[in-house]
Amino acid sequence: MQKIEINTTQNVSIEFEIASLRERIIGFVIDFLVIVVSGFVITLGVIIFSRGLGMQYVYYVVLAPIFLFYTILMEVLNNGQSLGKKAMDLKVVKINGDEPRSSDYMLRWVFRMIDIYFSLGALASIFVSSSNKGQRLGDMAAETTVIKIKPSQKLQFSDIIKINSIDNYEPKFPEVRKFSEEHMLLIKNVIDRYKKFPNPAHRKALQEMAKSAKERLYVDQVMMNDVDFLKTLINDYVVLTR
Repeated sequence: MQKIEINTTQNVSIEFEIASLRERIIGFVIDFLVIVVSGFVITLGVIIFSRGLGMQYVYYVVLAPIFLFYTILMEVLNNGQSLGKKAMDLKVVKINGDEPRSSDYMLRWVFRMIDIYFSLGALASIFVSSSNKGQRLGDMAAETTVIKIKPSQKLQFSDIIKINSIDNYEPKFPEVRKFSEEHMLLIKNVIDRYKKFPNPAHRKALQEMAKSAKERLYVDQVMMNDVDFLKTLINDYVVLTR
């Protein structure tokens, strides 16, 4: 699977899994079916309620705009997700970490005609498959890509429990029970990322995570470094909740 590291506006590097060509095609098919079904329902409604009057205007006033502008409107109004992308847990993001602007979605939409419709999807398939960032021409122009919101390989809470054996272990922060499993998974991932890539960005992410945890636990000072502190929280949570 392809991955990409994106630096957020806080200069924190986060790794995302790039959407595969197959997933993007399925998302496109879902969107196409939504357009077809919507057009059929609207056309049927016009036939029933107008008794055939004005049918010549249905295509120009209703069907054509839905077909042309569905994608860009959905992505602009739904934070980078059409219904097809939402169903596949995909999202359009900027590769520099900024939030995509309306102009970025517009640029992707303009190139969509070339990438997908005029070439019957051939250009989009070639570029997405060959690009190390999973970009079609529209993505390259807008400096965007499509990522998976939910990675295919997810760390489960059972993986945390198997970290080590903690017999006769005495928890040091009993208040850790107020945290959720998802929070513990996030802490574990932050630690793993820092160990794998000990750069300033990941160090800052680790520090911010430790600071947030201390504030939530009302802890002022801890006689251990941030990594040991966060590891202790995980061990405490496992002991107190299993």
